[in-house]
Amino acid sequence: MATIREIAQEAGVSAATVSRVLNNDATLAVSEETRRRVFSIAEQLQYKPSRLRRMKKEEQLSRQQIGLLMWSSLEDEHEDPYFYSIRKGIETRCEELGISIIKVFRGNSRMEMQPVHELDGVIVVGSIDDNDVRQLYGNGNRLVFVNHSYELNEYDTVKLHFEQATRAVISHLIKLGHEKIGYIGGHDNVHRLNRQFEYTENDEPRRIFFEKALRELGLYDESYVVKAYWSSNSGFEAMNQLLQQGSRPTACFIGSDPMAVGALRALHEHGIKVPEDMAIVGFDDIEISEYLNPPLTTVRAHTEQMGRTAVQLLLERIEGREAAVHMTINTTLIVRESCGSSLKKGEAE
Repeated sequence: MATIREIAQEAGVSAATVSRVLNNDATLAVSEETRRRVFSIAEQLQYKPSRLRRMKKEEQLSRQQIGLLMWSSLEDEHEDPYFYSIRKGIETRCEELGISIIKVFRGNSRMEMQPVHELDGVIVVGSIDDNDVRQLYGNGNRLVFVNHSYELNEYDTVKLHFEQATRAVISHLIKLGHEKIGYIGGHDNVHRLNRQFEYTENDEPRRIFFEKALRELGLYDESYVVKAYWSSNSGFEAMNQLLQQGSRPTACFIGSDPMAVGALRALHEHGIKVPEDMAIVGFDDIEISEYLNPPLTTVRAHTEQMGRTAVQLLLERIEGREAAVHMTINTTLIVRESCGSSLKKGEAE
């Protein structure tokens, strides 16, 4: 097996330079040509090949520069941490791998976006028109869409298994004896870049699968479905609207935990006990959920895993994978007191 001194002699550099190149020393001032020559000779001479491959891959990763395009604003992330958690997963995985996120774009910014073709890849979080994204970044093989509202067959995508989540909620409520089940959820819009007020409204998957599952059971009642916005205030107003009807459901599935916070306040103000008069199930499992009164039964969306998976898909594309891959992340139903279950607090069904 070759030694560092033999590699140095072949490459025409010092042994110290070879050692620092092979150990990926970022402070070493050496040309890219010399760096490649050292790696090539070390590989030819079979210098600790497994370690070499690892170091070479780390060195290659450290040169990757990617962009992150998000529709949500920082204020949106504060109101509903769903997209913040996805971003955190992306940033954490990139940091672990030594990948640089050199540009973070906000799709709802008032600043017009310019093409960024120099990037090695782009991860898109939220529903942004794919044609607009292609104009921003021309290489479709280096795009990954996370949590997009409709199918994008030619691109890599990561999304939640909304049907599995919704059916788990309904199954749990049915087991508890509920037949009058309502739904409160937001709109799902596909936004246009550089056109802040232009979007296409798309069917929201939780509501679609809610209706599908209840129709199969012969229990769907359209009057129990209220469309709102993804905020606590909107959840409050939507629950008030539901309560103003002559008949009300005995259980309600709410599309996000922030909306559920507002809905619980409305129920408290109307003197409606949870879960005795109405069971409530949210979606996301944000930190505050288990501290509400009563603690909120909810669907845990593994959003950080969505972000980490997006990074992995992008790396595979950069390394040469040609076929598009679509990843679906499962969810977990977290049962707490707001649905009146006999399961222990925080136990997953």
